[in-house]
Amino acid sequence: MTTPQSYDELARAVVEDGVLTDPWVDGEPRFAVEPVVLSKARAAELTRAAEDVGALYDELCRVVADEPELTTDFFGLTPVQRMMWEMSLPMWHGIARVDAFFTDEGVAIAELNCDTPTGEPEAVVLGALAAARAPSLVDPNAALERRFVAMVETIARRSLDGATDEARRTIGIVYPTEFTEDLSLVRLYKRWMERAGYRVVLGSPYNLDHDGDATRLFDAPIGVMLRHYKTDWWGERASAWDDDDVPDKEPLREALRAVVAGMAEGQLAVINPFGSVLPQNKRAMAFFWEHLHRFSPRAQATIERRVPVSSRLEAIHPSRLAAEQADWVVKSDYGAEGDEVVVGRAVTSEAWAATLAHARPGRWIAQRHFDAERRLDGSIVNHGVYLVAGRAAGHYARAQVGPTDGRALSAAVLIEP
Repeated sequence: MTTPQSYDELARAVVEDGVLTDPWVDGEPRFAVEPVVLSKARAAELTRAAEDVGALYDELCRVVADEPELTTDFFGLTPVQRMMWEMSLPMWHGIARVDAFFTDEGVAIAELNCDTPTGEPEAVVLGALAAARAPSLVDPNAALERRFVAMVETIARRSLDGATDEARRTIGIVYPTEFTEDLSLVRLYKRWMERAGYRVVLGSPYNLDHDGDATRLFDAPIGVMLRHYKTDWWGERASAWDDDDVPDKEPLREALRAVVAGMAEGQLAVINPFGSVLPQNKRAMAFFWEHLHRFSPRAQATIERRVPVSSRLEAIHPSRLAAEQADWVVKSDYGAEGDEVVVGRAVTSEAWAATLAHARPGRWIAQRHFDAERRLDGSIVNHGVYLVAGRAAGHYARAQVGPTDGRALSAAVLIEP
C-alpha cells in the first residue's frame, strides 16, 4: 500500500473531492492517514452483528406497536413524539449506523443511530482515496451510493400514489440550516440524488408548507423528504439535565402539519421515517434487558451477545452507581455522537456525583462498561456499520484514545479480499 507522505497531502485530496471542505477541527487533523484494514473474517463478524442488531430493533418496534402504552410508560415519549411514532407505523428505518466495538468476547454495540446518522461523507471519500492507493483491498463503501438511492426509490415508489410527476422527481433535503457540522452530508446526499436524475431542494423545517396538491419546500413540490433534522427537535424539547434549559421548547407544529398532510395524501415519503423517534431513544437498550422475555429466541440471543447490560437509570439505586462508578456508563435518551454520555471511569467522583444528581428523571439509562480492544498506540476503533433497508452497506471508523467524541479521527476502512 502506498500512503500519503503527509497529512497535508491527504487533506488536499479530500478537499479536491468537493464534499468535505475542512480537514481540520480547531486546528487539529480530522482524519487518520492510515486506513483501518479488516480481515475478511472480522468484517463478516461486524456485518452479522450489525444486521442482527437491526433485526432486533425492528422486533422492538413491533412489540411496542402492539402495546402502545409503552411509548409513555417506558420510553417517556411526549405527545408530539407519540404522534410522530404513530403516523409512521410500521416504518422506522431507511439508513442507520450501528456503532460497534471488538472486545475479548466478540462484537459489542454502543448504540444504533437510526434517526439522522452521520459519517457517510468521511466513510465514502476516505474509503475511495485509500482504495485507490491499495487496489488489492476492498472498499466496503463502494456500493453505498447505489444502495441508498435504491432504498429511496423503493420507498417512494411504494408511498407516492398521489404525487404529481414534478414532485416525484424532486427531493427535499431538510436539515438544521443554522448549523454547519453536517453540510458535508447534505452535499453528499445532493450529489447522489442529482446523479440519479432528481432535482434537489435544500431547506429547513421552517421552509415547509402544504398547498393541497403537494408538500412544498420553499416553492418546490417535493415527493421525498430526506430528513436530517432530529426527531427530538421536531417535538417538545427539554434538557436532559434538571439544572439546564434549552431554547425553542415548542414543537414544529406547522412543519409537521405540512408533512403529515403530504403523507396522508400519498404525496410525500419521509426518509428516515419519523418512526425512528422510538428506536433512536436509548431507553430501548434498557427495554431489551428489562423485558427480555418479550423477544424471540433469536432476538434474545442478540441482546445477550451484543447489547451491554442496560437499565433505566432510575431503576438502579444511586448508592450502587456511586460505589460502582468504574463499572457504569450513563447515557441520555437522545444524546448523540458522544454528547450526554458519561463514562464512569473517565470522570472524577465529583463529576459522577453531579451527573447522577442532575440527570432528569425518566431520560437516562445506565449501561455496564465493557473493555474495547485497544491498538498498539492505545486508541480504540469505533466501527460504524451502515445499514440500508436492514442490510449492511458500508463502514465508518473513528479512532481515539478514550471515549469517542468530536476529537476522534475518522479513518478509511478497507477489507482484505
